[in-house]
Amino acid sequence: MTTQDSPAAPLDPYAASLGRKWMAAGALIRDAAGAVLLVDPVYKPQWDVPGGVVEPGESPTSACRRELAEELGLDLPAGRLLAADWIPPRPGWPDGMILVYDGGVLTAEEIAAIRLPADELAGWMFADPDRIPSLVPAPLARRVAAALRAAADGAVACLDDGYPAS
Repeated sequence: MTTQDSPAAPLDPYAASLGRKWMAAGALIRDAAGAVLLVDPVYKPQWDVPGGVVEPGESPTSACRRELAEELGLDLPAGRLLAADWIPPRPGWPDGMILVYDGGVLTAEEIAAIRLPADELAGWMFADPDRIPSLVPAPLARRVAAALRAAADGAVACLDDGYPAS
């Protein structure tokens, strides 16, 4: 049972005083050549990695798996955590956290089975890592590069807006 399923209860006064962050979960998915899967959201001007917002009461790993099923039509587990990226506030938005999981390497059959929701995504492609900075916002390009390094060396990247946290 998630907290979504439990009856609403007033928050503990201390809990009510805590700041609120939004959270999203995405996946670094590659093809056999090492290119990264990007999706083209209809509601954004630039490409993104597959994933989305973590709903209230949902774990980030469950959100990642749900988003991959919704966006790609594939039932893929969220692999190990590759990157945790703090996103600073911007006008109209509080700060947030984006977690990037290892979505693995897709087989030719899995690639052929990709099905996009027309109301959410206009397309998809595999992009060579060196091309990604020209396709996505700079913080996402840094996040993807850090996730690729983490996938290669077995680490987890701790980031602040895509930069290594210090």
